[in-house]
This record gives sequence, structure tokens and C-alpha cells, in this order.
Amino acid sequence: MIAIIDYDAGNLRSVEKALISLGSDVVVTRERSVINNASKIILPGVGAFGDCMDKLGNFDLIEVIKNNIDEGKPFLGICLGLQLLYEGSEESEGVKGLSILKGKIKKIPKKDDLKIPHMGWNSLDIKEGASLFKGIDNGTYVYFVHSYYLEAPERDTVAATCEYSVRIDASVEKDNVFACQFHPEKSGDLGLKILNNFAKLR
Repeated sequence: MIAIIDYDAGNLRSVEKALISLGSDVVVTRERSVINNASKIILPGVGAFGDCMDKLGNFDLIEVIKNNIDEGKPFLGICLGLQLLYEGSEESEGVKGLSILKGKIKKIPKKDDLKIPHMGWNSLDIKEGASLFKGIDNGTYVYFVHSYYLEAPERDTVAATCEYSVRIDASVEKDNVFACQFHPEKSGDLGLKILNNFAKLR
């Protein structure tokens, strides 16, 4: 069973619907016992970094997330769920992230006539052998909606990048932790394949 963590953030149901369409056994929950019994965990997210960290804290989910990751359970962060895995964000100065991965999220700089937030389809430069992208061609287009981005200091964790004003680290993989800045659940058949690759991880 895959547990989608419910902390009153947006986009939970679209991730649930995508996984159900793949035939996955999935539940949206904030119950500690259900999360602990799940085989995999997904942390989606749409909203502000600080507000979402507050919600995770208010629902006593921070320790649950960290403990399950420490146990080696496959974990996927989506959009803000990627950003929350890091130590902090320029969006919410002074707010500590989950600090599962090293680094701080930055604001996308303005450049030429590019609009912020970065909203729409962008192609990925995929690292060979990345688990989430098994069977997916380099240059595949996926759907983004964000104003802040990752520049990972741990370069060996970067699974895919894209270009929009700057180089954006669009996906990372480290041990049992996986994350995408883009929305696989809104990225058509190829996005579903990414979710299916996660669902099939051991």
C-alpha cells in the first residue's frame, strides 16, 4: 500500500487518482499507524514552504516522515514535497525544512521575458540509470508550477534537470528518497510511467 500524506496541502487527490488509475493500492492519510504500515510514502504539496512545514508539525507528521525514511521505506516528494525535504527555503526565511537532504531552496531569478512562476511544460535532461525515469527518453516534457527551485549541493543526487531562467534540479534520488519538482500526475502518460516506476520500487 502507498500512503499519500494528508497535511491539508493541495493536490493530494490528483496524485491519488493517478495512482488508482495505475492499479496501485493507495490511501490518503495522516494516521501514524497507517503511514507506518505502508510499503511506500508520497508527500505531494502545493502551497507555501513555511505554511506547509507548520502543518506537518501541527499534525505531528515530521517525526513519522523521518522515521519511515530512516527505516529505508521508498519515499517520493512531489513539487513542494521535494522542497520540504531540504534544510530551508528563501520563500520562508528562518523556517527549518525536514533536512532529509542538504541544501536550501532558492527563488527563480527574473530573466528576459520569462514569467514567474514557471508554469507549463519543460523538457528534462535525465541522468542515465535514474530509477524514476526507467524506460523514459531523455528530453521528455513534464509539467511544472513553481516559483522556487532546487540547486542541489549534492550533485550526485540529481536525477534530472531542466532550464528555465537557470538550471533547475528537477528530480533527485538518494538511497530510498526520491523527489520531483514537476508534477508527474499532471504530465500525461509519461508522468504516469514515472509514478509507476516509483510504485514498483522494492
